[in-house]
Amino acid sequence: MSWLSSFWRQLPMRAKVGAVLLGIFILAAIIGPLVASYAPGYQNPSPSLSLKPPSAQYLLGTTQTGQDVLSQLLTGIRLTLVLAFLVGAIATALSVLVGMTSAFLGGVWDEVLSLITNVFLVIPALPLLILLLGYLPNRGQTPTIIVLAGLGWQWGARVIRAQTLTIRNRDFIAASRESGEKTWRIILFEIMPNEVSLIAASFVNTVLYAIGASVALAFIGLADLNSWSLGTILYWAQAGQALQIGAWWWFLPPGIAVALIGTSLVLLNTGFDELGSPRLRASRGSARIAGHRVWATDPTPVLQQLIGSPGRVYAFFHSFSRSSLLDNSTAGGELG
Repeated sequence: MSWLSSFWRQLPMRAKVGAVLLGIFILAAIIGPLVASYAPGYQNPSPSLSLKPPSAQYLLGTTQTGQDVLSQLLTGIRLTLVLAFLVGAIATALSVLVGMTSAFLGGVWDEVLSLITNVFLVIPALPLLILLLGYLPNRGQTPTIIVLAGLGWQWGARVIRAQTLTIRNRDFIAASRESGEKTWRIILFEIMPNEVSLIAASFVNTVLYAIGASVALAFIGLADLNSWSLGTILYWAQAGQALQIGAWWWFLPPGIAVALIGTSLVLLNTGFDELGSPRLRASRGSARIAGHRVWATDPTPVLQQLIGSPGRVYAFFHSFSRSSLLDNSTAGGELG
């Protein structure tokens, strides 16, 4: 556990905030459906419970058919995160496989894999997603995961290939080749450890893409509407005209959940970028000189300039003092 605590201390503050926020949603996804008071699809027959605002009995209110919004939200978080993490894992594995193999082997392999990557890069992802899922006979989670992962690996592969090209010509790689190490061992044990932060950032970025795409596809009806995800909740809220009738508790909680999950992933992504870049990592440091905060990336300050730059309020009152007159007379004598 010592390495875990050391890694946590090295993380930037934004990455820590993102990890804590994402951890809350992961905890809700794990225990949420177990503590939900009602089944997400249960329709209460009582007319008085239709579109009921939040209360002690229904903390997030009910839908048009008397369904508990909180139970739907807790179940939807789990399904959305499971789908996103599976897509992220599959797409990242493809990115690492294609990017590292292409850059390390070079030659014909590099040309063929780069051509495939470039073809996928120019394909408009969202229209193709809509087209594929619209014509598939089964709109369950498995086809959605396969399609999203198949269209979400190319950006990561491009970045990993560029990083691998800079690493493969270093001395320790040449030493591994001369010692007779096999290609797969060099890739796994020499190159990949030097790209952990880049791979982690690619995974987080792919999970963010998967959440946005899955919610958008479910919102327009291109998903299994019998399974409860955050996008499905928004679809039924839109179908029930929740915005027009003012039932904010129906669409606002899933919308806020999607926004917060996306925010946590963005914070994690920028934090991993900062952790993997020496220049960004150095920019976190700062020091106080003569009462002024000076960042590591700022130009080297001159101490006399820092000391001689008081605040506006101090300068205003100092202009009426006797020492100000003496300073002005001394400066005039030096000029003369």
